[in-house]
Amino acid sequence: MFATLLLQVAAKADFTIPKNDVVGFTFFVSTFALLAAGAFFLLERNSLPPQWRTSLTVAGIICIIAGVNYYFMRGLYIQTHESPTQFRYIDWVLTVPMLCAQFYLLLSPAGAKTGSLWVLATGAVWMIAFGYLGEISGPAHSIIWGSISTLGYLAVVYEVWFGRLGKLVDQSESIDVVNAFNYLGYFIIIGWAIYPLGYMMAPGNLLSGLHIDMNLVYNVGDVINKIGFGFIVYTMARSAGARSKATAAEPARVAAY
Repeated sequence: MFATLLLQVAAKADFTIPKNDVVGFTFFVSTFALLAAGAFFLLERNSLPPQWRTSLTVAGIICIIAGVNYYFMRGLYIQTHESPTQFRYIDWVLTVPMLCAQFYLLLSPAGAKTGSLWVLATGAVWMIAFGYLGEISGPAHSIIWGSISTLGYLAVVYEVWFGRLGKLVDQSESIDVVNAFNYLGYFIIIGWAIYPLGYMMAPGNLLSGLHIDMNLVYNVGDVINKIGFGFIVYTMARSAGARSKATAAEPARVAAY
């Protein structure tokens, strides 16, 4: 069913966006922002220290998956002016576990266990699966499913801030790894708060009275969080590379004296 819908959108979609359609515009901008960021991260990976390359590759793949998906979501939205809920959750069920895996990848050289990765992945899939049930079940049950979905989110937050990964990062000797881990941790507390706001703006939900299109909130959230995760990894990796070069050059400067 999804494959047929993809082909129909690609073949028939009118990609003309009316001037006053702010939501359609954000679909357009999100598509190219995510694809451009994904290409940048993948092209830059070889310029970074080897231990950071997998993390930046994952960041690039996340943005590419989301960018391609936004291309189809944009077409579906412009054709129907309805929320492309199925497409959005297909994106999230792939990319959110990959975002969570970044915490494990950063600490893997320091001895992070695969059990932590499973906690993060399970929490992410749980969060997305029950969030999807909340969006398709109607206003009467959306709060219940949303509350169940939140349990997965709390599992991710706990593992990052208080669980095995949270304790392990305190033992890291790399200031750049610590900074990257903490900045990404702030993203899941602050940046991910955008998504429940969008969820509660669905028709009949708690914030529906604000009359803000949930797609607008989700689109902005995806761009901020997915590109933001990659940008933090890239920035800290560059910092680690510069620090490593400075350390290597120090003996040469000392010998010159």
